[in-house]
Amino acid sequence: MSGGWLVLGALLAAMQGGQQRPTPGAPVVPAAGTVFRAGPGGPVPVADIRVVLHRVGRATQGPIDTSRTDRAGRFRFRFDADTTANFLLSANFAGIEYFSQPLATNPARPDTTIELVVYDTTSVDRVGTRSRTIVIGAPDAIGARSVVDWLVIANEGQRTRVGRDSTDPTWGLPLPAGVRNPALGDARLSQISPDALLFRNDSVFVLAPLSPGDKELLLQYEVAPRARRLTVDLRGIDSTDAFIEESGARIEGGGWQVRDSQRFEGRPFRRLARDDSTITSLTIRFPSTGPGPATLPVLVGLTAVALAVGTWLRMRRPPRTGAGAGPGLAGRTPPS
Repeated sequence: MSGGWLVLGALLAAMQGGQQRPTPGAPVVPAAGTVFRAGPGGPVPVADIRVVLHRVGRATQGPIDTSRTDRAGRFRFRFDADTTANFLLSANFAGIEYFSQPLATNPARPDTTIELVVYDTTSVDRVGTRSRTIVIGAPDAIGARSVVDWLVIANEGQRTRVGRDSTDPTWGLPLPAGVRNPALGDARLSQISPDALLFRNDSVFVLAPLSPGDKELLLQYEVAPRARRLTVDLRGIDSTDAFIEESGARIEGGGWQVRDSQRFEGRPFRRLARDDSTITSLTIRFPSTGPGPATLPVLVGLTAVALAVGTWLRMRRPPRTGAGAGPGLAGRTPPS
């Protein structure tokens, strides 16, 4: 499911919206499917679970109908189509809300075989980091360097990872020591709510439940003007890409090679690749700082560059299959 719909799903779960009135004369669209619980032996239908139909419009949004699954886990809805709104389903299982993809609103081609997948929970299973893409911009007017850190969090199990309590993280990662102003990047590009993030002691933590599959998290921070090095901890990360705009920056130590150069949003970047799997860190040494653009335009521009980098990487990498790849799977839930 795309990040935008995950955001809408989380908002809907927290709302206390009222029933929405049908649009007069609108065609009636059926929607039907099955709620499954994932497990090691395969999916199992979930009987007698409440399924909610939501309407997401420009001016109003909220639940418009509810149903309970039968013994075979099946549910059925009929709703008035509205070209100015979208519709999606949710089911609450073990205290976690799971959302579907947006429903078809064409009466001639309705969604009648929806699979809404829910999961058991665990507070001990490990959630890892599949990949980390670091984009380092050139120094700004005072010598600070903006960094965009694009992470793919991977729950490769078949249970939703939850905390033991509201302060127990479900995932965490060290940030480079000494960086300033760590924060969530563009919230529209991340599948984790800013309210679910905790920055503490040069680390970032997620406090929200994490369902199986991959979740993207876009962070941003700054390297201080007088800092001459940036060291990134890569332990436990499957793959890493680093893109450096500054021509004078150098890599300390071995195990890394400059693979190629790319231009994103008209800006040149060198791409670094790890050629030694035993290397667990990346250290970049910076030259003396010089004048550059203002900080805010740098952050905005670097976010656009990170988007271009992400698109480029996705085109190069083969698609993955596995846990979390099925239809109707929610990838984000509201934090406690």
